Amino acid sequence: MYLVTGGAGFIGSNLVAALCERGAEVLVCDRLRAGDPGREKWRNIAHHNIAGILPPERLWSWLAESPKPEAIFHLGAVSDTTVTDGDLVADNNLSLTLQLWSWCAEHGVRLIYASSAATYGDGGHGFEDDAAPDFLARLRPLNLYGWSKHATDRRIADLLARGHAAPPQWAGLKFFNVYGPNEFHKGRMASVVLHKFRQIMTGAPATLFRSDRDNIADGEQLRDFVHVDDCVSVMLWLLDHPGTSGLFNVGTGTARSFLDLTRAIYAALDKPADIAFIEMPADLQGKYQYFTQARMDRLRGAGYEGQSTPLEEGVRRYVQDFLTQPDPYR
Repeated sequence: MYLVTGGAGFIGSNLVAALCERGAEVLVCDRLRAGDPGREKWRNIAHHNIAGILPPERLWSWLAESPKPEAIFHLGAVSDTTVTDGDLVADNNLSLTLQLWSWCAEHGVRLIYASSAATYGDGGHGFEDDAAPDFLARLRPLNLYGWSKHATDRRIADLLARGHAAPPQWAGLKFFNVYGPNEFHKGRMASVVLHKFRQIMTGAPATLFRSDRDNIADGEQLRDFVHVDDCVSVMLWLLDHPGTSGLFNVGTGTARSFLDLTRAIYAALDKPADIAFIEMPADLQGKYQYFTQARMDRLRGAGYEGQSTPLEEGVRRYVQDFLTQPDPYR
């Protein structure tokens, strides 16, 4: 039995699909809530034979009363980078993760949890997935979400440095800019691929934010765009290698521009590119990452040999195999 928190969400539901394809028993801990017709979260897991849905408020009673899971994948979080409710974010993203860490350490259960590339802030200190407390102390996230993930990583590093017990296997995964199927419910926080696809399908130009930096042209802001399949591949590899623990980046190792990404969508649709530039919203100014690029050395050094999906191929698969299909869910 594997427990996946946030298992009806974006990355979570893709992991659930892969585990179910392996024939595993998978319990999803999540809230399904209401959603726009045809875009409800339950559709993310509708194709798969799951062991059930566990409401988050019943998590601790289930852990106390049920046989121990083989591993917990903790992917549930408040992931909106513009949210301002500090108590909500701290409770869901920091406190809950640390409570699960303590429970897994006490009960000998493996824990793989989601961190984020948002922990790196503007990238001024690089993108090295170093778990040393003094290195982590230098990072300055740009928003509340990034801080909550960073605070979690720092506390875990501190617990390890102080000699506290740890789960038999643990991994914190710093996901970069993830795109792929099962993200309809995310609204504004969905990937750029989904937003631009929707714009293009209305017949309007695809819009990108203008640059407010003199040395960066409009649309040339760079991100490490990673297909969700690559994220799942890393998590399954960790599951198959229980002796591997640590804090790891999950990206491609190559930064690409928003122009590259948008042109790839047009190419997947066999349409000529039509791109316009707009001003950046006020709530993103000063909190917008202009460059991200995962250092993948640590994961490669641990033995991971999976190949990253090239941007054009990943976008093509997402657009042609899912977004343009009658049933766009995995």
